[in-house]
Amino acid sequence: MDYIQSVFEAVKKRNAGEPEFHQAVHEVLESLRPVIDKHPEFQEAGLLERLVEPERQIIFRVPWVDDQGKVHVNRGMRVQYNSAIGPYKGGIRFHPSVYIGIIKFLGFEQIFKNSLTGLMMGGAKGGSDFDPKGKSDNEIMRFCQNFMSELFRHISDDIDVPAGDIGVGGREVGFMFGQYKKLTRNFHGVLTGKGLTYGGSLARTEATGFGTVYFCEEMLKGKGTSFDGKTVVVSGSGNVAIYAHQKATQLGGKVVAMSDSNGYIHDPQGVNWDTIRQLKEVERRRIKDYVGIHKHATYTEGCLGIWNVKCDVALPCATQNELDEAGAKALLKNGCIAVAEGANMPSTPEAVKLFIDNKILYGPGKAANAGGVATSGLEMSQNSSRLMWSFEETDSKLHQIMVNIYKQASQAAEEYGTPGNLVNGANIAGFLKVAKAMMAQGVV
Repeated sequence: MDYIQSVFEAVKKRNAGEPEFHQAVHEVLESLRPVIDKHPEFQEAGLLERLVEPERQIIFRVPWVDDQGKVHVNRGMRVQYNSAIGPYKGGIRFHPSVYIGIIKFLGFEQIFKNSLTGLMMGGAKGGSDFDPKGKSDNEIMRFCQNFMSELFRHISDDIDVPAGDIGVGGREVGFMFGQYKKLTRNFHGVLTGKGLTYGGSLARTEATGFGTVYFCEEMLKGKGTSFDGKTVVVSGSGNVAIYAHQKATQLGGKVVAMSDSNGYIHDPQGVNWDTIRQLKEVERRRIKDYVGIHKHATYTEGCLGIWNVKCDVALPCATQNELDEAGAKALLKNGCIAVAEGANMPSTPEAVKLFIDNKILYGPGKAANAGGVATSGLEMSQNSSRLMWSFEETDSKLHQIMVNIYKQASQAAEEYGTPGNLVNGANIAGFLKVAKAMMAQGVV
């Protein structure tokens, strides 16, 4: 058994029943084969064994009381994965599917994503199996306050800076920040995604969606084309999807389909951005209500069917493993030329293999959706200097970061023998920076 395989087998044995984590680790380790061949010192230092094991895993109970006075108990967690290049940085996810394997997969991916941004941020992730859907603002506030009553012990602006993720938006960040401030008596920039009145950054709301489209635009440029005149399908209808739609449209694309967990809409005339934003961000309604406003659009139950809609560009922006082999085959059959991931690991390994084997432009999440954490890093910089940049300045920095990420991934893929394979390129480029820092700091 070779070194890479032995490390992966040890991961599976030590982390049984965590398929998402196994999937993420396997993809990275396989990409690193040529790097380990070129740098035997990494094997001698046990670098991969250290890399795949989190520095710290924190699990705690979160009791809270609903509006009827009933006590509930959820599980909270934070995985502080790697701090070689900076303070831990990564989102908090509130969703019934959350368990330690999901958080470890997300935290592991975050190491490389944060490294690619060029900013000083290590990798972490956190969350809870709490479901904010259907809860009142007061119930969510009570949960967030109790969640932070434990988490505050493990974070600070120079140790670990959480952010939002699925189920955690500005409302939840605000409640957690208020509790953190009360408990510590410090106005630290310890959470990102804050409101603009208390240390948030302009362009943070738009950042992940904008960044995904900026990355995709660079892929298209590499083939001598652009978004102009392209038909686009965006899965999801949350924050990332909404702003991916906006930026793709600004660059000349036409978004014809979007989805939520129940189903998807198809609007051949172009999905109306103002309507989607009103329905999902303001009124928090289901996407099927779109067809009641735009009569020419259609709604179909079942969100996975969205990949059957003909498009030039696909932007999966919902959740992990949403784009499977069948979806990938449908995209290829309908002439799709580019896929850029706005979500974390939304494409299954079988789908990714199809994209790469068929030489489709494919931007993996750790590269394509790094705009969110990049702008969180910019928010940290603004908090440290007690300054606030304009939307244009922040967006310009974000755009340049995404251009640089594409260049890093493309160059690394070329250097290590797989030109055009941005999965390998992103993994290698992200890994090398972290690996060199770990080597310099000794066995810690």
